[in-house]
Amino acid sequence: MTNKYADTHNSNHAKLLKLTQVAVLTAIVIVLQLIGAVIKFGPFSVSLVLVPIVIGAILCGPLAGAWLGLVFGAVVLLSGDAAAFYALSPAGTICLVLIKGTAAGLCSGLVYKALLKWHKYPAVLLSAIVCPVVNTGLFLIGCLTVFRPYLQNFSEEKIANPLIFVITAFIGLNFVFELVLNVVLAPVIVKLTDMGKNYFRKNK
Repeated sequence: MTNKYADTHNSNHAKLLKLTQVAVLTAIVIVLQLIGAVIKFGPFSVSLVLVPIVIGAILCGPLAGAWLGLVFGAVVLLSGDAAAFYALSPAGTICLVLIKGTAAGLCSGLVYKALLKWHKYPAVLLSAIVCPVVNTGLFLIGCLTVFRPYLQNFSEEKIANPLIFVITAFIGLNFVFELVLNVVLAPVIVKLTDMGKNYFRKNK
């Protein structure tokens, strides 16, 4: 009976700790996206929020990463950062922004979970890389499918290749900055996740 009570207590404590972590990271995602909205490389802001999304995906699992990515997408829409595309296709913009953010967090968590059994550091590094790659990759796919008919309207020179136009006009340094930031901060992410796990073990 005592063991059953202890197991239930530990389980409830673990759930509460995870909810607390997700709540704190959700707040960080919102604040960082609002701050990042004023930092521009090209027509779009830099996604500083990808780092806490990766941390959440590692600490709390793929579903937490997906939730944080969804929050990221929602803030992008509410802040007007996707206004240029929203004016062309509201439904397409909402779907693209929410899906790419959610998928980035989910895939980041899945990669970490799959690779963790081999080694923690490569798992964290690849998880940090996957997040911006998925986020930008789905944005690129959306631009070349949903928004392809409108792309030429953004270019006075009427660039023939839509892929080149999207990369140069809408992605550019944004993706490079996000990828480098995540890779550079990967050791910090490892340290933060270790601290989080140690805290959980001490407070079981």
